[in-house]
Amino acid sequence: ETMKMANQEEAEIQISELDLLSSMFPYEEEFAVTDQLALAELKHYVENESAEVPSSKAQFILNVKAEVPNASMVEFSMACALPFKYPTVLPEITVRSSLLSRSQQILLNSDLKTYLMQNFSGEPCMLSAREWVKEHAAAYIDKDLSSSSMTASDATQPQVTMFTRLWIYSHHIYNKQKRKNIIDWAKELSLSGFCMPGKPGVVCVEGLQSSCEEFWSRVRRLTWKRILIRHREDVSLEGGGHAEVQKQRKFPTLEEKCFDAHGSRGNHMDLGQLYHFLEEKGCADIFQMYFGVEGH
Repeated sequence: ETMKMANQEEAEIQISELDLLSSMFPYEEEFAVTDQLALAELKHYVENESAEVPSSKAQFILNVKAEVPNASMVEFSMACALPFKYPTVLPEITVRSSLLSRSQQILLNSDLKTYLMQNFSGEPCMLSAREWVKEHAAAYIDKDLSSSSMTASDATQPQVTMFTRLWIYSHHIYNKQKRKNIIDWAKELSLSGFCMPGKPGVVCVEGLQSSCEEFWSRVRRLTWKRILIRHREDVSLEGGGHAEVQKQRKFPTLEEKCFDAHGSRGNHMDLGQLYHFLEEKGCADIFQMYFGVEGH
């Protein structure tokens, strides 16, 4: 029963998002539903208690024109499908353009997916995806990714290494296994930071960007009531050597921080202590991003 309610809520969100798109983009050439039957089934599902789960996904096309330097406009077409669990899971989007090579298209789609994954876990994001494509897609047309040039240039150009710090927020973290995973994975991926279990749960990891992204992709696959990246900091490192990375760190290792809690179950953390801990590390401004109030 509750399952049906959750599904219906998701289905309602999908319908209202599709309605919004069709009111913003009334012309077929900008927005077109490609599977009318799936949409009808979805509406029927929302309106009828006894309706069966729709057999296919809501599918549509969004076309976006983007300006390209020294060319006028290029059209990018976004073929979209909303999995039944959307927005709890990401939409399926494939961006295409006649001017993109296959490898440019693959890279563009993978970057779009990363952007959505990091910014919209659990939230409707079709408009944001369209906006991202409008702003960024044109840049992929000139990217030189042909396999030969790619290997050659990679060997000669020093890679720009990114140092990343992720501030993750979770509704709560109690589970011992999850807490162990967080510490073990951080160690395995050479990340430092801290994990504050309890309610809410706060995890900060810092280190090489690729390691932070691997950490996030593992953590978000565990089951959570709610988990998201609250804030992300990226710094490009010139040399990208070990010393450079160490210099950026604000935390020596990753440890679990329990700010002695009050409350009968001992699970509500003392946010005042968290604030002072962050202040000590030069991260006081983060407190406001998490809790929306000035710390004291």
